[in-house]
Amino acid sequence: MAADYNGVRAQPRPSLRRRFADARPLVLDGATGTELERRGVRADLPLWSSWGLLEAPGVVREIHRDYARAGAGALTANTFRTHARSLAAAGLAARAGELTGRAVSLAREVAAAVDPAPLVLGSAAPLEDCYHPERVPGDAALAREHALHARHLVRAGADGILIETINTLREGVAAARAARDAGAELLVSFVCGREARLLSGEPLAEAIDAVSPFAPVALGVNCLPPDAADACLAVLQRAGAPFLVYANLGAAGGAPGDFVAHALRDFVAHALRCVRAGAACVGGCCGAGPAHLTALVEALRTAIPAAQ
Repeated sequence: MAADYNGVRAQPRPSLRRRFADARPLVLDGATGTELERRGVRADLPLWSSWGLLEAPGVVREIHRDYARAGAGALTANTFRTHARSLAAAGLAARAGELTGRAVSLAREVAAAVDPAPLVLGSAAPLEDCYHPERVPGDAALAREHALHARHLVRAGADGILIETINTLREGVAAARAARDAGAELLVSFVCGREARLLSGEPLAEAIDAVSPFAPVALGVNCLPPDAADACLAVLQRAGAPFLVYANLGAAGGAPGDFVAHALRDFVAHALRCVRAGAACVGGCCGAGPAHLTALVEALRTAIPAAQ
């Protein structure tokens, strides 16, 4: 029977784990933060993409709709910066549950209008800066704050929690434990530098081993350059679980149209290379937009007919 989340009637969907058991690669959506910036929405720190929930929810909905139309099989709710710590920097910590629920509802509204309905994943990001592992809080704060965010995501009706852009083993474990304890299916994705090492310097293989006891549906890497992602493939292939890869494209450095034209072919080629290496899920991180997803879905239909 269809569920009702915050007034949005949702179609029945397979579980996240069952979807990853499918032979077809799952296409995750693209970026939200950089896409909001492209569309003229305020996206400065400390709230970054959460400004969209406060000032332009219609644009957030439009971005989800564009990704759904492109053929994404999973939409990532705009919860990357709705945990209480980020909101507290703008005096909005008390609205963490409300804004997390709003973000999931916007994605759910779009998913409910699509057949078959995309999954709706709740993003769980580092509590501090994605690229500064030295800023990761102490263990007690990690446990408490990730637990609160995970509960908010489950209460909002996310199909699973996408723990992403994690730069230390310690925070990966805290976020994975929080998602499991909240009763959610989870994915865990790390951000690495060179040589398959987290930005903290810890080996990706050790990070994977550390979060595996929490039964993630899939493990992977994201928001790293494609060549750094390629260096992680051998480790991911040995992980004994489905894996996902969604690299970034960096800063546009020019008009959006020029950026898309310049990056589109390389983005698709890299995603296909990951699928051929065994990736069960591919998509795009910072810089990737609906045009990238449209091209990727079409390329998968041509290269892997079962992906239709």
